[in-house]
Amino acid sequence: MKIFFLILMFVLIGSVVSVLFASVFLLVSSAIRQKIIPALVSYAAGTLLGAAFISMLPKAITLSASPANVMTTLLTGIVVFFVLEKFVLWRHCHKPDCEVHNAAGPIILFGDALHNFIDGIVIANTFIVSIPAGIAASIAVIAHEVPQEIGDFALLINYGYTRRKAFIYNLISSATAILGAVVGFFALKSFQSFVPYVLTFSAASFVYIALADILPGLNRKSDFISSAIQFTLMFVGIATIILIKSVSH
Repeated sequence: MKIFFLILMFVLIGSVVSVLFASVFLLVSSAIRQKIIPALVSYAAGTLLGAAFISMLPKAITLSASPANVMTTLLTGIVVFFVLEKFVLWRHCHKPDCEVHNAAGPIILFGDALHNFIDGIVIANTFIVSIPAGIAASIAVIAHEVPQEIGDFALLINYGYTRRKAFIYNLISSATAILGAVVGFFALKSFQSFVPYVLTFSAASFVYIALADILPGLNRKSDFISSAIQFTLMFVGIATIILIKSVSH
């Protein structure tokens, strides 16, 4: 049980620390935030795509016995999130031209919760293998989550969430890592076959948000300077994921 309590401690530290570190963004004034958010949204697009295609999907393919099933799950996830967005818009918006109610926020939180759930499983698995490996995995998860959480804060505020709600909802979605750690510890063998597909479904949410929601919004500004800044920050977001992955390996 010593290992179990170590797992819970490091998962709790990882989930809380990443959100608290990223929440520093919420302390700045509204005027500064309005200038920072467009930049962070571009950065978030890079981190979402980078996390999906560079980290999560390759890992899912490695863990799966059938790469074709991983790709089918990715396609299914994208379609499911498209339908989900339509359903949420239909539930909350009764005008055909309503632009206020955006479903991207719940999808971001749902995808982030799934991702954190997998992080909890990964940490539990590595601690079972060895305590030093578990500590290293925990540090890697924190390093990976901080830029993602910053991007999530930017997106949620951009979609009309208050700072308080963005913080609370992000904290709740991060807490699913604890559930993942418990599942990973007590149901390790039976749950292993599902891990690549849960991971792929989470990646699908990131891909859908980036391609269907963020990038079309960024394309509204087509002047050279804005485009150059957007491209640069997207590249920085992708490069962040590449750097974190290489360092964690």
